[in-house]
Amino acid sequence: MADDSRGVGRNDWAASNEDGDDPGPALVALYDEALPYVYGYLLSRCGGQVSVAQDLTTQTFLGAVQAVRRNNQAHLSRAWLIAVARNKLVDHWRRQAREERGLRTVAAEQHSFHDPWDAEIDSLRAQDVLGRLSAHHRMVLTLRYLDDLPVPQVATLIDRTLHATEALLVRARAAFRRAYTEDEGGDG
Repeated sequence: MADDSRGVGRNDWAASNEDGDDPGPALVALYDEALPYVYGYLLSRCGGQVSVAQDLTTQTFLGAVQAVRRNNQAHLSRAWLIAVARNKLVDHWRRQAREERGLRTVAAEQHSFHDPWDAEIDSLRAQDVLGRLSAHHRMVLTLRYLDDLPVPQVATLIDRTLHATEALLVRARAAFRRAYTEDEGGDG
């Protein structure tokens, strides 16, 4: 609980800092008083996801510290912290929506992609060509096409991001196709 003798009112930190003193103790007092309210506000709107509410609460209070550093006369209050928390929550939802859109796009591209060339590969020659590719290309092609793993699982196994794995697959398929086509020209 805030100590009213230090000038920290229940809802207004600014009054204690009008004399230009060190804002640290008053900010700590506001933190102690407002933490349960900010956290409760976020937790109730995060669907009970404790880790998300904790992360957003942390971001909210870091924002308060940054505001004090920028402007020693900042008017911080519990209401202001709740507004910052609301903005952090909206930012979280926007990030989450972007990620979901990206994943849906990737999934749609994977299902809509059809390469008729895949059906015309000679198995023995394909294994020979695969053996001559670089280790990274051989690894990613083997995991994706021989082991039939989805791209996200391949990414996890090779410790790369989904996008980096997709790019590696594109390069590996191109290298395979070049080597396979060159062999085709040499056989004739």
